[in-house]
Amino acid sequence: MTLSRIAPYLQATPLTLILAAFLVLPIATIVMVSFWDYDSIQIFPAFVFTNYEETITSPVTWSTYLNTLKYTVIVWAVTLVVGFWVAYYLAFHIRSATMQMVLFLICTIPFLTSNIIRMISWIPFLGRNGLLNQSLMSMGVIDQPLEFLLFSDFAVVLAMVHLYTLFMVTPIFNTLMRIDRALIEAARDAGASAFQILTNVIIPLAKPGIAIGSIFVVTLVMGDFITVRFMSGGQSASVGLMMANQIALLQYPAAAANAVILLVLVLLLVAAILRIVNIRKEL
Repeated sequence: MTLSRIAPYLQATPLTLILAAFLVLPIATIVMVSFWDYDSIQIFPAFVFTNYEETITSPVTWSTYLNTLKYTVIVWAVTLVVGFWVAYYLAFHIRSATMQMVLFLICTIPFLTSNIIRMISWIPFLGRNGLLNQSLMSMGVIDQPLEFLLFSDFAVVLAMVHLYTLFMVTPIFNTLMRIDRALIEAARDAGASAFQILTNVIIPLAKPGIAIGSIFVVTLVMGDFITVRFMSGGQSASVGLMMANQIALLQYPAAAANAVILLVLVLLLVAAILRIVNIRKEL
């Protein structure tokens, strides 16, 4: 075999080794452990389906997965709306490229701090005696503090939207900046209204960015557990939080089984997004 024929394989070897060591091997290990048995003090290397049976037949587990999907759908919808309009404003209403970059960098400023710090910062704002409740009461809008603002599903969704909106803004903004402005001018010259231009020109051309942002947000929300733990005050659950609790109780095979099921579910969601939008073809 000549050098020209083996050159592509040699070039792909480093990446293949990295993916095998840091992606394939860990996933294979998790899958293997998911079939092991365990008790309160140790793990048994055995091939059993007990972990999957207990997971699939447990009403609590189904409720937890449905709750996670609920968070995913709500956060995805809100981040899509907010992210698209922020990206649209930056791309089409800010004429200066310098100002576009400045405003975009301003959007990234919260990411200079830890996710946990940004999440916890909502607690003194949303609390019963927090800034928002005190302000509303001082203005006479409410007579007593609003209880749903903190340690609730509302707080979880709000924190997740705050944490993950930029993951939707960035790919959509990048896609909108690549749209040929001549297409918009042609649509306007043909008599299309602003709404028609948005729905028939801009949104279809922005589908790759929307798909990429959706993949980011869906995968991040499905695996999130810190936000649910802190912002719900222990009153709600997610699959990630359930696995964290199982690991804390040394129930590694059960946590591994949930991890495999969650991975399959996330891959199915990503496949559904990619089936709707062929990113490679659109780009």
